[in-house]
Amino acid sequence: MVMTKGTGADEGKAQPSQEMFEKMNAYNEQLVKAGILLGGEGLKPSSAGAQVVFAAGETSVVDGPFTESKEIIAGYWIWEVSSLAEAVEWAKRCPFDPRYGATQALEIRPLFDMADFDGIVDSKTLAKGQELHERGGEA
Repeated sequence: MVMTKGTGADEGKAQPSQEMFEKMNAYNEQLVKAGILLGGEGLKPSSAGAQVVFAAGETSVVDGPFTESKEIIAGYWIWEVSSLAEAVEWAKRCPFDPRYGATQALEIRPLFDMADFDGIVDSKTLAKGQELHERGGEA
């Protein structure tokens, strides 16, 4: 998973320009042609969302915006690549918009696979997890 980040303080202040949409469409088209793009979306500002917080045995809901947050996920892609190095090479090609600040970052994190839990979780539970994952992909 590749996550684009923003900051809480300036979240939602600058909308993407026509030029940036065109650049991102071209980049996404390259990802599709390479066969690595599985999905991805931009996220609305945190003011449109909520956080569900679990602390000390209690559950609470905090409505956005989350202006105190230093980093907020602004969007994401899910890529299927052969290695972290390949993901880094693709990420380095991503266009960026200087209106969002001089420093911008993409965070790359591998997703867990059910095989990663082999030996930790019993095979019946793993099989059920895999089944749910596959059924969820059909929705």
